[in-house]
Formats: sequence, structure tokens, C-alpha cells
Amino acid sequence: MIVLDASTAILLAKAELLDAFVEAVRQPVVMPKEVERECYGRPETLYPHLIARAITEKRIAVRAVRQQKQYQKLRCDFPLGRGETEAVTLALASEGALVATDDRQAINACKLLKISFITALTVLVRMREKGLLSNEEAKSKIEMLARYGRYKERTIDAARLQLEGE
Repeated sequence: MIVLDASTAILLAKAELLDAFVEAVRQPVVMPKEVERECYGRPETLYPHLIARAITEKRIAVRAVRQQKQYQKLRCDFPLGRGETEAVTLALASEGALVATDDRQAINACKLLKISFITALTVLVRMREKGLLSNEEAKSKIEMLARYGRYKERTIDAARLQLEGE
């Protein structure tokens, strides 16, 4: 199972990668209820509509967090927002789950808790490796992620090098 955080869901939607990503993965893609709420923050833009469509079409499932004690402990132990905390809580409750997040604090929490994670840049590179995107499409998408994401220049440069190594 892949648990989407709002940061990655929004970046993938803005870079026009969300639909292809959800279709390409061979496991359920879920997001916590709080993440769904966070994704709808700016209804005048396109990305909330893309995310809502994927949810309506049941390509992304929305799940409630039932592990309230775990949720509260994570809120105390890590400086995470509600959506990030719900995403990590869902991942902990599901063996082998992967968190898709571009939030630095959530990434640090995943590392400490030994939860696998991916970022929007990871998704882009893997989609190119699998032949789901052409070189030109991948170059265009990385520029979109560089523009919309909060990546350090060296992180974008490393992803560009991975794409060029294809």
C-alpha cells in the first residue's frame, strides 16, 4: 500500500503525473481523511479537481485513522502536521506500506521509524525508468516539480542526472 501525503499528491497533480502514477502502481493508493482535506485547499486551481476525480473514480482510497493512541504519540514525538501524522500512522498500521511524501519532517520521521518512503521526484525517475514517460516528458515534468516543489537545487540536479543516465 502507498499512503499519499498532501505534499506529494499536490506535486504529482501539478506536474500532471498523478493519474499516470496511480494507474502504474500495482498496489492500493490511499490517503488519510486529513490529507484529502488538505488537498482541497485551493479550489480555484486545477490540482484539487484532479485529486478529487481520482478519489471519486476509486483510484485513490480515503481512509480514516483508527489508531488514535499511535496518532497522538506521533504528534508528541515529531513536529508533523495533522496530515503527515495521519499518513505515517496509516503506514505504521499496514505492514510494508510506503509513504509518499515531500515534507522534510515526514521524511525524517519515516527514516527514524524505518518506514519506506518516496517523493514526487522519485516517482518521476521511476516512471521514466519504466518507460512510462519519454525523455522529453520527464525533462518537462522535472522542471514543473522544480518550480512547484521546495527542493534544494542539488536535489533537482541529482534527479536530472538520474534521468540523463537512462
